[in-house]
Amino acid sequence: MDRNVDYTLLCAQLKSITEDIPYETANLANASALLWEHLADINWAGFYKMTDGKLVLGPFQGKTACIVIPVGRGVCGTAVAQDETQLVYDVHEFPGHIACDSASNSEIVVPIHVNGEIWGVLDIDSPFTGRFSEQDKAGLEEFVRVLETVL
Repeated sequence: MDRNVDYTLLCAQLKSITEDIPYETANLANASALLWEHLADINWAGFYKMTDGKLVLGPFQGKTACIVIPVGRGVCGTAVAQDETQLVYDVHEFPGHIACDSASNSEIVVPIHVNGEIWGVLDIDSPFTGRFSEQDKAGLEEFVRVLETVL
């Protein structure tokens, strides 16, 4: 399957389906569905929201997932602790990786900000080692910037 994604189009689609929609859960559900439909070779796409000082599972597409992730643990918790995107070629080499799905081999996690604070993260997993590229990183960071305008 072709892994090249037109992130400009994907961001335009996200803007179109979320603009003027004040419902967080609906926007996140549609955003995860949009990623699920357009990204090849992934097995999970969704969100974790900062709640009571930890990441709590939000809307997603894929298999059941870890419900709570402490800040600083795993790829998602590290993205929050460092406040930067984590592009992980091989999750099995990532110190403290949390294996919610043993089939996952690579991952990308992008922090989401609202009013200058970390709101949560976008998390995408793949069963393929090295699935995510710098192009994916840039495109997904832009996707998150669009989403931040409606959260």
